[in-house]
Amino acid sequence: MNTTGNTILITGGGSGIGRGLAEAFHKLGNHVIIAGRRKQLLDETVAANPGMSSAVLDIDNAASIRAFAAKLITDFPTLNAVIHSAGIMRFENLLAQPEDLVDAEAIVTTNLLGTIRLTAALLPHFQKQPHAAILTVTSILAFLPLAMAPTYNATKAAIHSYTESLRHQLKSTNIQVLEIIPPYVQTELTGSHQVSDPRAMPLADYLNETMQIFKTQPNATEILVERGKPMRFAQQNGPEKYAAFFIQFNDAMSSH
Repeated sequence: MNTTGNTILITGGGSGIGRGLAEAFHKLGNHVIIAGRRKQLLDETVAANPGMSSAVLDIDNAASIRAFAAKLITDFPTLNAVIHSAGIMRFENLLAQPEDLVDAEAIVTTNLLGTIRLTAALLPHFQKQPHAAILTVTSILAFLPLAMAPTYNATKAAIHSYTESLRHQLKSTNIQVLEIIPPYVQTELTGSHQVSDPRAMPLADYLNETMQIFKTQPNATEILVERGKPMRFAQQNGPEKYAAFFIQFNDAMSSH
């Protein structure tokens, strides 16, 4: 992916990894449009980064996504990239879930359907651009599940699979398809405690290594920092070692 000269939409761009990527690409001279539900966070991010744009997006509403994409294309006709960074993560006790499954359904709607719907809405426009890119944000939990976040893991695994299929279907087009696979990073994804959790990778370190991959590996299909590789490729060690690693990982994450 070219790291300069793009017009990039970043969902979830008002906080966490989304904001970090938005600011990094903005500094490289791209026109960045951040989108999300919380207007205050969007406004704060834009105020801190003159020249950046923002738009409110209800990623849970299919009709809103279509209307949002149509207006975005009208307002920013050179739009040629999207980073799907919007996402929610909630811990679930599968033995004590409410009948309505509000958390699970919200996670699926935001993380999975939001990505699929927005991609579908933008794809015809991207096909008209000289070059374009679609970047999904999954997680190392797509490959090594965190048992206390089952639906989150499932949506990230689904997006990984969807991304591979999308890349194959678009292989003869002008559109690159990339997957960003973060490890556990110091953000507020699961609450304020995560920002200072010593088990998590500092956000600045994650962003620096990630942007270096973008700059030095323009044809990479997976943007994966070194810290995430043992988990990304855990299954390659065989079923017995993977099972032991899974237990070790989950015991470590649930013991704090």
